[in-house]
Amino acid sequence: MHHPSIADYRAAMELEFFDTPQPFLDAAGDLLAAQPVLGSVIASVSARTAREIADGIDSWAEVDAPFQRWWVVVRDDTGEVTSAAMRTAPFKPYPTFSLPMSDQAARALAGALHDRGEHLGGANGALPGAEVLARTAAGLAGGEMVSDKSTRLWECTAVTVPPAPEGRLRLATEDDAGLVLAWFTAFHAEADEQAGREPDPGSGEHNTLDSVLIRIREGVEWLWELPDGTVAHLSGSGVPSYGVARIGPVYTPKEHRGAGIASYVVGELTRRGLEAGTRMCLFTDQANPTSNKIYAGLGYEPVVDMAEHLVRLPASP
Repeated sequence: MHHPSIADYRAAMELEFFDTPQPFLDAAGDLLAAQPVLGSVIASVSARTAREIADGIDSWAEVDAPFQRWWVVVRDDTGEVTSAAMRTAPFKPYPTFSLPMSDQAARALAGALHDRGEHLGGANGALPGAEVLARTAAGLAGGEMVSDKSTRLWECTAVTVPPAPEGRLRLATEDDAGLVLAWFTAFHAEADEQAGREPDPGSGEHNTLDSVLIRIREGVEWLWELPDGTVAHLSGSGVPSYGVARIGPVYTPKEHRGAGIASYVVGELTRRGLEAGTRMCLFTDQANPTSNKIYAGLGYEPVVDMAEHLVRLPASP
């Protein structure tokens, strides 16, 4: 009986790698336009990176990763692009992020990376492809796959905005950059805590003052200010890609929780987006029942389940 090898998987499809985002966006554009909610992360990150490069900024140079970042499209035997993935995350273990892809494509991608001598430390994205990619990469490296975190992508087509609390919504300014950076970092640690996971001390390290300033200049970070001027909440609402904007992160410090600020701000930002003709989506951590309940109450509906997987290598003898 013939067991399919990695070579057999490759025979039926073509993987085309790119080391810059614009040629990738040109190749993957039809797919991203056809699935703009599913493709929101890949499209927005790639577009932001393309804008950086056009401005002469190379943020990857400071990441110190043991490989060059890349983007890839999967083509079927007719040449049509059926899936895409990228490895651009500027934090360890530098996980990939992938659109829905066939098991065959995921195995072929794992094989291609193994052939390149590139260790895949983690794989995030749509299931089941991301899990197959991580599992195959772990097998090829003699390591093991660990499921790290389950997430859910939601979309809102009709929003119910709750009553506004006391205060006002305003855009973050460059003067707020230090606070925004601190809250990005706290958001990651507290999200782990709320989901019952050990907080990962390095989870916020990919946010720097420079990356926060870029987001503030893009006009995507919003703050809720109480009547006395205290800033009590942060929500991001990204630049639309292919007509879709993504909300996040959403962070309220502990002392300001329970006042309905997050529900109102996310609802209001969603309403503004929908009124402007933008499709609105967000991610939740499946292990955090509070946020899932809040967003469902605003009118968000689940689109697809995703997960983060780690590939652990055997310890050296």
